[in-house]
Amino acid sequence: MNILVHGAGALGVYFGGRLLETGENVSFFVRERRAAQLQQEGLKINSPEGNFEQQDITVYTKPEEVNDIDLLILAVKGYHLADALPQVQTIAERTGAYVMPLLNGIEHVEALKQAVGEEKVLGGFASIIATLNERGHVVHSNANSLLKFGALHPEQHNICDQLEAVQANIKTKLKREEHILKHMWKKYIFITAFSGVTSAMQLPSGYMASNDATFTTAKKVVFEMGMLAEKEGIALSTEEKEAIANSLISFPKESTSSMHQDMRKGLPLEVEHLHGGALRIARKHGVTTPVIETIYGILKPYENGRPE
Repeated sequence: MNILVHGAGALGVYFGGRLLETGENVSFFVRERRAAQLQQEGLKINSPEGNFEQQDITVYTKPEEVNDIDLLILAVKGYHLADALPQVQTIAERTGAYVMPLLNGIEHVEALKQAVGEEKVLGGFASIIATLNERGHVVHSNANSLLKFGALHPEQHNICDQLEAVQANIKTKLKREEHILKHMWKKYIFITAFSGVTSAMQLPSGYMASNDATFTTAKKVVFEMGMLAEKEGIALSTEEKEAIANSLISFPKESTSSMHQDMRKGLPLEVEHLHGGALRIARKHGVTTPVIETIYGILKPYENGRPE
């Protein structure tokens, strides 16, 4: 299978590297500065799941350079989606590739369907706590990682079969889900609460576990998001929402979200993609989400990086 990973942040390099490690033909589509770094420093993963490195990496910086791709894995931040869409559209039209987005949130699914066609967009998401060091190498800090995927259209079962066949040899949890949209919503619920609260308090997740008031705030985000999921046709039981809330305090106390890590570095945040997206869905259905709206207001000044 010929796989192109669009984006080479920690998430894209980690899962792209794991696929490369199994022997799949994996290349990366990146900006020129990142391409130069990858060519100089190589791809390297430092992880409890096993270290991996490869010096010679195939990289592209222009859509017109890309040929013979079966699957495009879109692993950019939400705030880069608008810039990535024309590139994805060109590559999909040139190659006929399927597109599997690993973005947080949910609004990107419809945007991609409009760009490349409903039959070409798979469902997918990833879970990992990782960052890039100064050399552009992945530092994976929690004990495991997960990539879930599944068909959103009947024409996608063959490409899903091909990806599923990789799972026996890959050093991450790679799981196919029949009801992938529900799983994507559950991840959206989790990450909106986890990233929002850790970033708003500017502290790691242990402070959620040790402060009842903080955990109550996070739990309210989960239940507000659960209401939005139900408005969008995704039914979640009270037990499922409670499980998502409890998972927020299941990490080692020093663990934190990628959004909080970005905030520490003074980088842009996905607040508009995550919390802003939730508010747009709420407005569409005529409901209110006051806790999400409050967190959105707190984080919005950091959207483009640390305020001057």
